[in-house]
Amino acid sequence: MPSRTRKFRGLRTHGRGIKAGRGAGKQGGRGNAGLHKYKFKSMLIYAPDHFGRHGFHRPAKVVERPRSINVGELDAFVPTLEAAGAVVRVGDTMVADLARVGVDRLLGGGDTPRTWRVFVAHATRHAAEKVTVLTEPPGQAAGSG
Repeated sequence: MPSRTRKFRGLRTHGRGIKAGRGAGKQGGRGNAGLHKYKFKSMLIYAPDHFGRHGFHRPAKVVERPRSINVGELDAFVPTLEAAGAVVRVGDTMVADLARVGVDRLLGGGDTPRTWRVFVAHATRHAAEKVTVLTEPPGQAAGSG
């Protein structure tokens, strides 16, 4: 009994039609071929976000990046605070206005040996446990009393 291949010798397509015998012929191409043509409806159903750009990108000048420091960095930050006139020593307590030096957030990382009273726009819960967070800048609190 002759093999199938032997049977089709001399017949150009071996009984498969013109394109089916070539690579990826009956599949309509390999991979994502034809997604903008004959596989378009399939793409709309199974991968509607395949083409195009999605989302948006905010310009760097619009994005706010708050400057933050940890409680453990406050002691090393004293020279900068003194240069800006944003710190006052009251006995053993340091009273600082971090907003005057551009610090927006106080984070709770680290520890400090000193007692601090700090005015800052935002302090985390852990930072508030370690230092006293003021609701008004130190200069305004002294001037209003």
